[in-house]
Amino acid sequence: MARPSKRTTLREVAEATGLSTAAVSYALRGKHVSKETEERVRKAAAELGYEADPIARALASGRTSMVGVLAGDLQDLWQQQLMAAIGRELLAGDRYALILDAGGDPDRELALAKQLRDQRVDALLVSPVNPSAEGWAAIADALPVVAVGDSLSAARTAGQVIFDNRAGIDAVLEYLHGLGHRRVTVLTPTRPSTPDRPADVYVGEAADRLGLRAELVPCPQELGEATLVARRVLDGERPATAVFCFSDSLAYGVYAAAAEASLEVGRDVSVVGFDDHPVSRVLTPPLTTVDWGLAEIAAEAARLTVAAIEGKRVRKKRILCAPRMSERGSAVRV
Repeated sequence: MARPSKRTTLREVAEATGLSTAAVSYALRGKHVSKETEERVRKAAAELGYEADPIARALASGRTSMVGVLAGDLQDLWQQQLMAAIGRELLAGDRYALILDAGGDPDRELALAKQLRDQRVDALLVSPVNPSAEGWAAIADALPVVAVGDSLSAARTAGQVIFDNRAGIDAVLEYLHGLGHRRVTVLTPTRPSTPDRPADVYVGEAADRLGLRAELVPCPQELGEATLVARRVLDGERPATAVFCFSDSLAYGVYAAAAEASLEVGRDVSVVGFDDHPVSRVLTPPLTTVDWGLAEIAAEAARLTVAAIEGKRVRKKRILCAPRMSERGSAVRV
């Protein structure tokens, strides 16, 4: 049975170039040596078939180049898109995203965050299900944490890319109010165990100010389950004239339920989403929704994360993302 080929060592590259192992290590990382030395070392390493041992490198540097990316719920199509974009941004900086899914469960979310901490990821980037959980404080004390969406109120984070949910909710409810709607059902992925999420609170405040009757209805992100919830909403004795969904994935469930009931979105019921997933533009009618600027969110989240890992000071650690309404054909005047 053939033995596995022996890994070329850093010492062998040093002997081939007449340099110390420390100088070779610096050259391979592009640090503290001339360009000529760096090129000479890289050429020798390639000829010898040298590949850096990631475990040894992690032990030496205290870093793994891995970033834990914890999604609130990957049943949400927009979150899938966001996490993929964050992964690409991190990869461009030679960091690798370890993406995990909390599945909308706040207990599972904290358990996964602790596992990522224990696996010594260099940082944690999280879109929190329960942003007010006390457990975040200990995690943020152990490693850099960057929050996306909602701020972690109980933790000292290394950075935050926060959605201006108050402005987004005001924009949607004012828009529906202007179209004559006075009864609005709001589908939220929030579970009964986390009732104080900022977006849910802002709905009540905006509805009171506008004189709207807005009913919050918990709804899973998965299409089949969202369709079941939407079916009950549309089949009620006195259904609302508009359904405001806290993700476009939830809105797709309303479209499906409306089709089953022979109702036409944009005529019999108005529907508004909240994240402008690409699928929303090809529905019939296209979905009126809110665009948060996904590309910018991913870039800022990755930038803050890498800066925290490298110990760099940043001028602004809290980025507030403004909403932009995308008016299409799914919401009409009553």
